[in-house]
Amino acid sequence: MPMILLIEDNHDIAAMVGEHLEASGYELDYAADGITGMHLAVTQPFDAIILDLMLPGMDGMEICRKLRGEAARNTPVLMMTARDTLEDKVAGLDAGADDYLVKPFELEELDARLRALLRRAGGDLAPELMRLADLEINAGTLEVRRAGKRLNLTPIGLKLLIELMKASPRVMSKRALERKLWGDIPPDSDALRSHLYKLRKAMDKPFENQLLHNVPGMGYRLADLDED
Repeated sequence: MPMILLIEDNHDIAAMVGEHLEASGYELDYAADGITGMHLAVTQPFDAIILDLMLPGMDGMEICRKLRGEAARNTPVLMMTARDTLEDKVAGLDAGADDYLVKPFELEELDARLRALLRRAGGDLAPELMRLADLEINAGTLEVRRAGKRLNLTPIGLKLLIELMKASPRVMSKRALERKLWGDIPPDSDALRSHLYKLRKAMDKPFENQLLHNVPGMGYRLADLDED
């Protein structure tokens, strides 16, 4: 039975979502503020976190950043917020959220998005340590090094790199990468290109050998072509 952490300060919404999830067969823990929610998120083994954006004590953005950065946790996060602009959605995803649900929402949509997060997290795990040439990813600590130098990647950039590494040296299509990162609702047509640019700038630009390659008309792949 999946264990879900709900972090929401609106008691009416929390009660509605909590009752629905428990009736749907999930186990549930609950926090009404960001500090308590962050403590639970890093001390308990949850299968997914449903996280409100506007919270007392610590907002959802900060929780996501700390969870992915300082705590090095990859627990799937579904962010809930009334903010529905493209910029808001991209900011939430960049902070480390895996999906974004705009209030008000139907409980059926919450169910579908939560199931998709749990499917992706449970059925497609990365090996603990992955290497390609002088690039090394520790999927346990979420630490990335190249030529011994630690790379500072955004949460989305890290997820993107892990997916490309798992597929390497195969090509992944644009649509396949978008589905891995955002499910069936990518933020916009240029979001993936922007994240790939940032990833290439951090991972390839400072080094002599390029590992991230665009395959025209097909997609992208991570490969050491110097070995071909």
